[in-house]
Amino acid sequence: MSAVTQIDPHASAPPPITHPAPSRGSAWNYALEREGWTSLLVFADALASLLAVLIALAVTDTPLVTTPEYAALFALPVAVPAMLHVRGVYRRRVRIALRALSPMLGAISVAAMAVLTWDVVVYGGANVAPVIGWIWVLTILLLAGARCGLALARRQARIKGLAGKPTLIVGAGVVGKAIAQRLAAQPEYGLHPVGFLDENPPAQNGNGAPHRMLPVLGTPADLAEVAAAHSAEHVMIAFIAEPDQSLLALARRCEQLGLEVSLVPRLFESMNDRVALDWVGSLPVLGIRPLDPKGWQFRVKYALDRPLALLGVLALSPLMAVVAIAVKLSSPGPILFRQRRIGQDGQIFEMLKFRSMCTPDEAVEFVPPPGFAPGGIEGPDRRTPIGRFLRRSGLDELPQLINVVRGEMSLVGPRPERPEFAIAFGAQHARYTDRHRVKSGITGWAQVSGLRGQTSLVDRVDMDNYYIRNWSLSLDLKIALLTVPAVLRTGDAA
Repeated sequence: MSAVTQIDPHASAPPPITHPAPSRGSAWNYALEREGWTSLLVFADALASLLAVLIALAVTDTPLVTTPEYAALFALPVAVPAMLHVRGVYRRRVRIALRALSPMLGAISVAAMAVLTWDVVVYGGANVAPVIGWIWVLTILLLAGARCGLALARRQARIKGLAGKPTLIVGAGVVGKAIAQRLAAQPEYGLHPVGFLDENPPAQNGNGAPHRMLPVLGTPADLAEVAAAHSAEHVMIAFIAEPDQSLLALARRCEQLGLEVSLVPRLFESMNDRVALDWVGSLPVLGIRPLDPKGWQFRVKYALDRPLALLGVLALSPLMAVVAIAVKLSSPGPILFRQRRIGQDGQIFEMLKFRSMCTPDEAVEFVPPPGFAPGGIEGPDRRTPIGRFLRRSGLDELPQLINVVRGEMSLVGPRPERPEFAIAFGAQHARYTDRHRVKSGITGWAQVSGLRGQTSLVDRVDMDNYYIRNWSLSLDLKIALLTVPAVLRTGDAA
């Protein structure tokens, strides 16, 4: 078993479960979680393709009933879902990743090219190409819109407790507890934890049950009875003190009972989105392809940062001038707040913000609660009226674009920390200093995941290292798009 370093079992109390497990037989659950979800996706994709054909024919002023070459276009509502099935888009996943867009785009393109090739070869209909072009664009837009709508509907249903799968967690140790915390805190995953299965659950430090959030319902041998009693549909296998042969038998038992299975792999801290499944004879082999923070991919990222930040400064300069005047008039003190932070490779730099607080008469010392990161309101609330607005809107962070232009920061990355805290946290938490392998960012994966202000330090470390392991330009784009709603949702917690 690999050493677990990112999860601290004493970091904070696990969040309580605030809604009941959804009913397995409910209409919402059938449509959004079980067999009905795949049927709903296929229907939505076919309908989007059909609408794309009809709109394209209308835009190009082509009659609906015409020559066979145009009639062949109506094969697309069948061809598109078929190609999406071939590309594995309808497979059930715990979460929907951005990389799913690539196979969808490829499937739509192949279906459109197949219909075009059929028309050209069979009917010599080269004049149908412009209509196919319209259909291709419209299908992508309509299908993406329909899927986003369905995904949002399912997310809201899960959050409200209308949909979701009751989930058993095998292993009540540190990793099992972390899974339970994540699933309870993020019901949008659709996996509702109901309890643990463990032969030898770890004892709590003298204050009762092994876990305050979920009970240990039995041992892995009790799987069938416990699953039936709690209407479980999904099983998450964490680390337990059992030989691999026992886990294999457990997975097969889940298959016999019709239960979905997810498992936390050994060496999970080395995993990323680039893990490739291969085979050596009949043995599966996972190829781990780590991303080098000093490699060409990050050099491209940093090369894009400076011109984009400079454009941001130029575009936002009128707004920044107005904010600067408001800060100057609101209270005595400098316009910019400067604070020493640690960036890439441990280099110290001055991070810039618009000042949002009154300047204190003497230095204010702050020590965050154990297990929590600093941030937000530290000590007495000294925010000015304009400072409250700046923090709530995130406008106080705009001067950090200058840090990016200087090359001290990136647009997206782990948030930089003060040297004294970084040294302390590095001594307390394994792999905390891994964040210094890359440039710090104005916004990051931890921040858009709700970890702003005085929140769990271990969760921040976990999220920041996840970002570094799984970095891509698409992930940066996703974080940038999620930043504004994250700031508005959490207000002045940063």
